[in-house]
Amino acid sequence: MRGDSGLRISPVGLRGIVGRGLTATHFLDFAAAFGTFIERGRPVVVGRDPRSSGRMAREGVVSALMACGHEVIDLGVVSTPVVQHALQRLDAAGGIAISASHNAAEWNALRFLGANGTYLSTAESNELLDIYHLRKFRFVEWDSIGTLREDATAIERYIDDLEQVFDFAALRGMRVVVDCCNGTSAPTLRRIVDRFGLDLVLINERVEGDAFAHEPTTSARMVELQLGPLIQPLQARAGFLFDIDSDRVAMADDLGRGVSEEMMLPLLADHLMTHTPGRIAITNLSSSALLEEVAAKHGGRVVRVPVGRQAAMDALAAYRPEQIAVAGEGTGAVMMPQFRFIYDGIASMLAVMTMMRERGQTVREILASYPRFEILKGEIPLESPRVPALLMDLQDDYPDARIDRSDGLRVSWPDRWFHVRVSQTEPILRVICEQRGEAPSALFESLMDKVRSYS
Repeated sequence: MRGDSGLRISPVGLRGIVGRGLTATHFLDFAAAFGTFIERGRPVVVGRDPRSSGRMAREGVVSALMACGHEVIDLGVVSTPVVQHALQRLDAAGGIAISASHNAAEWNALRFLGANGTYLSTAESNELLDIYHLRKFRFVEWDSIGTLREDATAIERYIDDLEQVFDFAALRGMRVVVDCCNGTSAPTLRRIVDRFGLDLVLINERVEGDAFAHEPTTSARMVELQLGPLIQPLQARAGFLFDIDSDRVAMADDLGRGVSEEMMLPLLADHLMTHTPGRIAITNLSSSALLEEVAAKHGGRVVRVPVGRQAAMDALAAYRPEQIAVAGEGTGAVMMPQFRFIYDGIASMLAVMTMMRERGQTVREILASYPRFEILKGEIPLESPRVPALLMDLQDDYPDARIDRSDGLRVSWPDRWFHVRVSQTEPILRVICEQRGEAPSALFESLMDKVRSYS
């Protein structure tokens, strides 16, 4: 559901511009629905990013959960990955992360997490939505109201978990520049620097709630604008840029050139499948076909699902953990089995640094060994109800192609593909087109013209 304010209520969660469409009532009611949905007797964990609306949202979320009889543990200003790690450590019934991730400062969102620390499945999300829409909240009597306590150790415990997987001592001396975008990665990375002596040059480190240093998108263009001029003067091996929630990350190479956000997943698949060949990589229909090339090199295969974290969770549940090498999106969001499949930009950055150390190569040199794929992305404001007609028309235009209608329309050939779909988080139609070798410019422009004619 979407209003003119940009409010989005969907199985993905709740997201919108605070005060214009997303109100205190939404925070209260959705948290009450979640408090009704999860079991009692175990705590519920809450964390938030630094947005100025986060404190208000936190008060509403905590109040509603306590009204449902839950003990609430507030982690303060932390990333969603930190909340997810704490869920497992604290044996919690579930958690809520208050963060709008890559959106501007006026936005906020609620992310609902299950007891295992991952995002809810499609079935669980639909059940939560039913409770919300029916307003069948399970409030308790005055003498059973829940309690609230704070936990200031969550970031340190999260770093403890990272230390179990990554050899921090071996990464000392590898200088990289990191753009924290005034978000939750800053306090975590500062503690990693102080604790292990890593050579991370942090910029935009001051945590902000009202105005970020720049748009918090993890794209190659943003990386080049923010990190490009710094890499060579600082003699850094690479650069990394986080969104506000630090569940996504983008890269710059040693020349300061932005690397497509699509490359993070194939790169980490190559790294992880080197150690665990023959396993599965899970991704969505909009991610680069380079992943198939990488997986095949290691005797593995790719499972593609609709876009959205619920679809990824559903796919993960269909396989045993030891069958899966990696899962993720073409946005710079990647999950690794070592951390029970949590989207985690900081873990991804450390994995890339580890890959560089093990291979004795830069990111630029590693990427140069892969076949070339060029991807183009566009978006059109969603202002027309004629989307089904558009997709049918597009399907009829390409009778020789393989068709997938599980999420919008994906049309593919052996050397190229395109995907047209409605965004789950923004009021737009997304158009993505990729080709092996040269960029598919003619096909992409034809698609954009067709989509514009319908909107």
